[in-house]
Amino acid sequence: MSARTTSRTTTGRITALDLAQAELSEATKAYFAKCEEKLGLVPNVLKAYAFDEKKLRAFTDMYNDLMLGESGLSKLEREMIAVVVSSINHCYYCLTAHGAAVRQLSGDPALGEMMVMNFRAADLPPKQTAMLEFAVKLTEEPARIVEADRAALRKAGFSDRDIWDIASTAAFFNMSNRVAAAIDMRPNDEYHAMAR
Repeated sequence: MSARTTSRTTTGRITALDLAQAELSEATKAYFAKCEEKLGLVPNVLKAYAFDEKKLRAFTDMYNDLMLGESGLSKLEREMIAVVVSSINHCYYCLTAHGAAVRQLSGDPALGEMMVMNFRAADLPPKQTAMLEFAVKLTEEPARIVEADRAALRKAGFSDRDIWDIASTAAFFNMSNRVAAAIDMRPNDEYHAMAR
């Protein structure tokens, strides 16, 4: 059986591809169980990658390092980058999943909606605005990033390591958005009601 037919949302399939889930290792089964315990679900993005455990592990290792690892950026700031990049790319999966994360982490459902629609409508501190403007430019015009863009982030209070993390987070979600668009990845239904 394929992942598409065995792992459906209540509104339909997870992806448009017919890829059978691989036999998962005990470590991956434990990781999925931990997701179920902590989140109340196994994110469909993980199920989408489950056709190849090596690809799944590469994806989760990078995601966990960027979004949960040590950083000068807060978890909320990293989620805000994910949403703003995904908004530019019109990524349904990431806007739904990471919009829910912004709502949860901020405790502010309106902020989550503003991040999805237009972060400039939010009353953000100048530091976060500078971070998001950089993520937008990196998404829309990466060849136009120049030293002045990095200098603006330093002036806003970001370290060079923070700039690396902003760039890496934006780049990861640009990649993830493109994969999600290419395979028509669908978010878990549960995300729609979270933190409303």
